[in-house]
Amino acid sequence: MKLLTSLIALFIYVVLFFGVYYIHITYFTVDVVFYSTLVDSIIAAIILATLFLFTDYFDAISGFEKSLVVVICLLSGYAISISVPTVIDRSLSFYILEKIQQRGGGIKLSRFEEVFTREYAREHRLVDVRLTEQQKSGTITIDNDCVKLTGRGHILADFSRYFRQNLLPKQRLLMGEYTDYLTNPFSDSKQTIDYACQ
Repeated sequence: MKLLTSLIALFIYVVLFFGVYYIHITYFTVDVVFYSTLVDSIIAAIILATLFLFTDYFDAISGFEKSLVVVICLLSGYAISISVPTVIDRSLSFYILEKIQQRGGGIKLSRFEEVFTREYAREHRLVDVRLTEQQKSGTITIDNDCVKLTGRGHILADFSRYFRQNLLPKQRLLMGEYTDYLTNPFSDSKQTIDYACQ
C-alpha cells in the first residue's frame, strides 16, 4: 500500500511538473530554460507537499516517508529538467536530426561544416542564447562591446579545462577514428588576437 501510494504521488508530481512547465513557457517570460524548468520542478514539489498536508489520501505513508517522496520528486524534476527541455534546447545532436529532416532526409557529409557555420548559429541564435545564459549565470559581464569573465567564470573555465584534459576519454571515436583530440581542442587553435579586448 505504501509503495503504491508513493508511486501515485510521484505520478501526480510528474503531471503537476509538466502542467506548471506548460503554464510557465506559455504565459510567462523565461530567461534560461534550465533554470526556469528547475523552478517549475520546485513549484510542483511544493504543490505536492501541500497535497500531503491537506488531504488524507496519502495517510498510508508517514511524514518521514512523505518527505522522502518529495526529495525523490525533486531529484526526478532535476533529471527531467536536464534531460528533456534543456537537452532539446541546447543539443547539436537534435539539431542535426531536425536539419537532415528539414532538408528532405539527407545532407552531404562534405557540407556539414557549412550547415553549422552558416545555418546553426544563425537559426538558433546560438551566440545570443549562450551569452544570455552565461550572463544570467554570473560567469560573464558585457561592457562596451567587451565580454569578460567574472571570478565565477574563471573558476568554471579552470574546472572545465582541467576536467577536459584529465577526465575526458583519451580514445574517443570521431568519424571512424579513436582520438584524444577533444581533450585539448585548442591545440590547433590559431593564435588570432584581433578580437581580444580589455
